[in-house]
Amino acid sequence: MIPGESSGSAIILRLLRVSLHVGFAVLLLVATARVLMSGPVPSSWFSLVLALLLAAVYLIGTVLEKRHSTNPNRFDPRRYAAWWLGAVSALWLVLIWSSADFVWLAFPLFFLQLHVLPRRVALPVIAASTVLVVVALWFHNRGAAGPALELPMVLGPVFGAAFAVITGLAYRALYLEAKNQRLAAEELRRTRGELARSQHDAGTLTERARLAREIHDTLAQGFSSIVLMGRSAEKALDDGDTATARGRLRTVQETASANLAEARNFVRGLQSPDLEQMSLAGSLRRLCEKTEAEAAARGAGFRCRFDLEGTPVELSNPYSTTLLRAAQASLANVWVHAKASTAVVTLSFMGTEVAMDIYDDGVGFRPEPEGSGDSPHRKDGSGYGLRSLRERVTALAGTLDIESAPGEGTVVAIRLPLVDSAAAAGMPAIGDQS
Repeated sequence: MIPGESSGSAIILRLLRVSLHVGFAVLLLVATARVLMSGPVPSSWFSLVLALLLAAVYLIGTVLEKRHSTNPNRFDPRRYAAWWLGAVSALWLVLIWSSADFVWLAFPLFFLQLHVLPRRVALPVIAASTVLVVVALWFHNRGAAGPALELPMVLGPVFGAAFAVITGLAYRALYLEAKNQRLAAEELRRTRGELARSQHDAGTLTERARLAREIHDTLAQGFSSIVLMGRSAEKALDDGDTATARGRLRTVQETASANLAEARNFVRGLQSPDLEQMSLAGSLRRLCEKTEAEAAARGAGFRCRFDLEGTPVELSNPYSTTLLRAAQASLANVWVHAKASTAVVTLSFMGTEVAMDIYDDGVGFRPEPEGSGDSPHRKDGSGYGLRSLRERVTALAGTLDIESAPGEGTVVAIRLPLVDSAAAAGMPAIGDQS
């Protein structure tokens, strides 16, 4: 059961157990008192000693059972339950032959026999105990009633045994129900714990993937640019060209500042600083200018152009960030790996979707089939860009297509549905405005 809560069956079982023990104690006390009131004869003292011994044996068994039920790590008396019941029954048999007052202890004993013994053994034992009660009653009353049995001597024990069997079976059914409820509750707690752990692990992996994408698309690319510009500045200083070196160092400073702002923003889960200062189209245009300037600083003749088609609409933060990160990752691959001379970023608003195409005339490559990984991970940690980009787009129900071939350049095509973007921003979808 759940801690702090008790089921109805558990309460009923507790009341039945308490009633059984109290009934046994009361019947034993009454019988002993009647024996002592009959006079201080040797048989009375013998019955008193046996009654005290029976009370002690019964009490020891119930106390051990109670201690084990409250703390399963304590001594388990269940393996000795049949021996304990045998000792109680043997003492009771001696008592009923010493005095008829002890025969009424048979009724709580019937319940004990049903509880401790298997049903196929308990029923014959109860039947034998009933016969012994009838015989004991006849034996102690044979002088007053004559040798024949009277009907109450038979009906009383028989009806008592039948009532005990019916009640005992009901008790056992409740006991099994309470046990099943306890096992079900334990299984539920275990399942809840496993579910909580799996959800925690899934959340950890999701957050780790998010940080990996953000670091790759912002910090890693920025640091790569800083390293390249630093080398270019060092070469300019070696050549005595301080003006060029100063320009390179200024670019390093700007890139480092942008990286710092990006780090602070993605840790807080905010949008890119570029998108806070201008629109997506303006951020993409600025990205093209920055990429072209960095390429020129390294002495590469690289041209990057931005084209806008259609009427721009307001996009939600996840959509704008995904498109900007896609352009950053793609252009970084262009001027680092593609050896291209020209790149074109085209942002298109087409009614029900927004599209972005990044084209370059570089060396191209042979794309891996979708689902097999777009690029392998390398020992230096690179090779993560296209897979990260595909995860971003898929998370927004969009599509990512890569068209390339060796020597024929590359086109990265992204499509995002504008309906989902409007829903994410909390705005009515395009065409729904009245």
